[in-house]
Order: sequence, then C-alpha cells, then structure tokens
Amino acid sequence: MYNGGMLEEIEGALKEKMNPEKAEVLLRFFKTGKGEYGEGDVFLGIAVPEVRAVAREYRDLAFDKLEKLVHSKYHEFRLCALCILVMEFETEPESQAQQ
Repeated sequence: MYNGGMLEEIEGALKEKMNPEKAEVLLRFFKTGKGEYGEGDVFLGIAVPEVRAVAREYRDLAFDKLEKLVHSKYHEFRLCALCILVMEFETEPESQAQQ
C-alpha cells in the first residue's frame, strides 16, 4: 500500500487537470446554490474519465489516505477515492468483505 506523500501526489495530479470554466458549469448542474441538494459542494472541473485515470494510477493507496480524500471539500477528490475503492472491490471482492 502507498502512504506518506502519495496523498499529496494524488491531490496534485488532480489539481493539474482542473478546469475553472467547467467547474462553473458543474456548480450549476449539481445545484450547489443555497438550499439546493448540492449546497456547498466545490468542483475543480475535472472530467470523470480523467479522475478515473488518476484513480487507476494510485489504486493501491492506503485506506487511511482514502478516508482523507473522502472527506475532502473537493468533489473530484471524493470521487477519486470512491473510484479507487470500487477498483479494490472489483479485483478482490471476497478478501475485502472479510476485513
């Protein structure tokens, strides 16, 4: 499992792909205004295939680091963590269920 600076590497890899114009569109699409279902969500404007590519690159990230990504203020960081978890369970569903 990766640890140490890998969390910062993932965050950096994702931030390199950020697109402020697309982030503005996503804010409206996901209804992030006051009182709306996505209120307060913050987007970097990264396309899902790009997030998945980063997730594949860091698929062995330690669980405690994944937990930090899941609690990030950035939507794409949380999505990346969940993509990694899905990949983990797809490759070893029985061993993961026993933990």
